[in-house]
Amino acid sequence: MKIWVDADACPVVIKEIIFRAAQRTQIETTLVANHPMRVAKSPYIKFMQVASGFDVADNEIVQRVTPNDLVITSDIPLADEIIAKSAFALSPRGEMLTAENIKQRLNIRDFMDTMRASGMQTKGPDKLSAQDKQTFANQLDSFIAKHK
Repeated sequence: MKIWVDADACPVVIKEIIFRAAQRTQIETTLVANHPMRVAKSPYIKFMQVASGFDVADNEIVQRVTPNDLVITSDIPLADEIIAKSAFALSPRGEMLTAENIKQRLNIRDFMDTMRASGMQTKGPDKLSAQDKQTFANQLDSFIAKHK
């Protein structure tokens, strides 16, 4: 099992939780982004910079992910592709995206895109709360305990 992080939009505090988990569990973890970023120094943590462009980082993750890997992402279409490859997707808010819930999440995402395209003003996601951080850390630890 490996952990992949869709790092372009992943909050710093979530990356820090991931870094600690990778170090503690010695699981190879790769952050993928199209701009440079700092990552913790560890033999278990790698950074892969990809070219700029729409979905370039997502496509790189999809190409490299293998069954039973974990991908940390808030990108619903990416999560759908990951799940189709028998891998797992966890949002930075601690929601495990599964074959059972991903189609509903895609439908909601598409509906909101349609609403925004028609000119409706929508607010973005709520700020990451302390509870979200704790939920993410708990879900990550639970997943690792079950799958390592």
